[in-house]
Formats: sequence, structure tokens, C-alpha cells
Amino acid sequence: MKRLLKGGRVVDPANRIDGIHDVLIDGDRIARVGRDLPVDGATVVEIPDGLIVCPGFIDMHVHLREPGQEHKETVATGTASAVAGGFTAVACMPNTTPVNDGANVTAYILARAAEANLARVYPIGAVSRGSKGELLADIADLKKAGCVAITDDGHPVSTALLLRRALEYAGMFGMVVIEHCEDQTLKGDGVAHEGFHASSLGLRGIPGAAEALHVERGALMSELTGSAFHVAHMSARSSLRSARKAKEAGIRLTCEVCPHHFTLTDALLGAPIPYDTNTKMNPPLREEADRDAMLAGIADGTVDAIATDHAPHHYDEKKVEFDRAPFGIVGLETAVSLSLDRLIHTGLIRLPRLVELLSVNPARILGVAGGSLSEGAPADVTIIAPDLEVRIDASRLRSKSKNTPFDGWELRGGVAATLVGGRTLFRNEGVRLNSL
Repeated sequence: MKRLLKGGRVVDPANRIDGIHDVLIDGDRIARVGRDLPVDGATVVEIPDGLIVCPGFIDMHVHLREPGQEHKETVATGTASAVAGGFTAVACMPNTTPVNDGANVTAYILARAAEANLARVYPIGAVSRGSKGELLADIADLKKAGCVAITDDGHPVSTALLLRRALEYAGMFGMVVIEHCEDQTLKGDGVAHEGFHASSLGLRGIPGAAEALHVERGALMSELTGSAFHVAHMSARSSLRSARKAKEAGIRLTCEVCPHHFTLTDALLGAPIPYDTNTKMNPPLREEADRDAMLAGIADGTVDAIATDHAPHHYDEKKVEFDRAPFGIVGLETAVSLSLDRLIHTGLIRLPRLVELLSVNPARILGVAGGSLSEGAPADVTIIAPDLEVRIDASRLRSKSKNTPFDGWELRGGVAATLVGGRTLFRNEGVRLNSL
């Protein structure tokens, strides 16, 4: 089956395309991108003015919870949430039950993804067995089973020596080590950013320095080994300084920022709903200077990717005292609208840069297919409507969990459609797209 996406603005930074083009899809592959392509028996899909055709977005930091925590999310519900949010692929973290530290769990996740047949799923394996920080996991086994990276996400790699070994072994297989950067001795039992708002509410604090210390450690170990090191969910201005310095020195360090860290601050801890556990995430919401630093890093190119850290939790788990609630919020269905509203419409960045952050760079960092509309590439396409009026309604999210601080937010920009392997898996009813 051939389909011709005709007359839309195509933004494909990997191929330096930004203009009115047609995109010909043949089966599950991109056949050609160009101006005024012949129909040649294809079904024509007219792309209305104002819509943007992009290579499929990839979220490189997602918690699908399965196996073992299916009351929060499953591979099926998580990937349904992904395509509704404009993501054609997700990379899922290993802190499942049991931990994804071996081929059996990886195979299970991939089997569930095949059954769901929605967004592509790229498993990420654990650095250490059981993510306990003691013995290195069998990285070769994880790679062979289908893992694209390793991390002990939720826990920093326990020692510099273990991190060094992980980088050395991962480097042998062309895999990146993704680090939850956090010095545990500084974090202690903290639950919010160390600052005025946590102090005024009597909450134990986590300083930004706890994150920055491990960014520095990772940069040093990456320099020592020559292997790729990626900073997950960066949130602190001191971390950004360290990342920028490492990049300037030629160290193989990349980093991601989540939408909640470039939109929100710790002032939300006290208002409008004091102690709202949907404002509890790790790393925590930080102060305005940190939020502004993340925006600056996105604008100047220091930040490589936008990732959601989609962390679903059951209502009952979040409906407890702030200290006892788990860290994390859902993000797959809000990220694109937040990015368009706060990054594009404020003039901070232009659309090609946003596509780099959401598609080109995640594919490059993980070494997976996608990130471009090149001939022969998978026909994974995200179509966005930058001026679409969007109101976030937590009750209507496809995710099994609804834990979001953005409920009720009105934003400018959203997802018009999501195609994976040439199949239309999501189409926004509020956008006119005939024959898609």
C-alpha cells in the first residue's frame, strides 16, 4: 500500500529539509521525499496548511512498568499513550519486577510490545544485577536480547569503579550508559528541592549539587574510558555547567531534559494545592534559576534530547502524605504540547531544533532506526499542529495512570497524527486529515 502525504511542511533536520514537500510511503518504508511527487497509484493524503510532517518522535526515557507493576501501566497501555502523544518509539527503563537485567525479561518485554503492535519499544537493561550496584549485569547478553542501552535508573550506579566497568563493557557493544545522576549521601531522605519552598513546608531537601556531582563523575569516567555517557532527566543549573564543560572538552557526554523541568518550579509545592504529590518527582522540581538554565541549555544546544521520564503510579499510591508518595508523573501525552507552547511559541527555538530534540538526537544516542525521513527509513512519522488549542484532561489520558500536575492546562500546539511503519495509529479528531 502506497500513501502520498501531499503538500505539508516537512521538517527533517537530518536531511536539511524544511519546506513544502510530499512524502511517499510504500508499505512500512519511506520511499521518497520531494516536491510535486507523482501519485503513481498511491492514496493521496492532503496535508492542510499549518501542519508539520516530522520524522517520528522517540522518547528515550519511559517506564512501562511491565512486568510486575501492571496496576500502574502495561506495555500495551504505555504504547497507546505514546502514540497518542506523538511518539512512534519509546525506550523503557529496567526497574521492573523483576529488574530487566537479563535476556528473559528483555524477551518478555519485546513479546508484549509485539502483541500491542503500537509504538516501537526499545528495552534498556540494568547496569548491575537487580540494580543493586554490586555485580555487573551480563551486558553482552542484554545486547544480544535486544537492549539498546544500560542504566540503573532510579538508582545511581553505586561506585565509580562499577561505572567505569559498565562504560568499558558497554563501549565494546556500542551501547550508551544512561545515568540517574544523584549523590545518595547528599540526597539522604530528601523529597523535594532544597530551598525556600521545601523549608517553608517542612519537607526534607535535595540540593542541585547532589545531581551535579554525579554528572562530573560520569564525565570523568567517560573521558577515562572513551565510552558514551548520557545524563538522564537533568534538572540543576550546576549540572548544565558540568555538561557544557564536558562537551567543550570533547567528552562523549549527552543529556536530556524533561518538560516538567523546563516548565515548572518548586513554587508549585505550596500552591495552588499544598503538598500535591503530583509535584513530587526525582530529580525534584527546582527553583526558577534552574528552570531557566534548562531553557538556556535547550536554546544553546547543550541539551541533546527532550524525554518525558513517564512514570505512572496508581491513584492510591499517590494519594498519601507527600513524604510517603512515590516519585514521578506521567508525561507521554503532554510533552509535545508543552514543548510547542513553551519552546516554539515563546520564540526560544525553531521547529527544526525541536525535531532534533525529540527525534534526531534520541535515535542517534540510542543507535536505533528513525530520526529521519530518508529513503528506505521506517515510515515512522509524527504530524504536529503547532496552533492547535489543547486542554489537558487527566481523566482522558490513554495511560493507565493519571498522575500529572498539568491537568486543566490550556496549551497551544498538539499532535495531529502518529504513523508507525506506515500505519496510522493515532489521529486527532480535532484536525482535518482526510484519508489518513
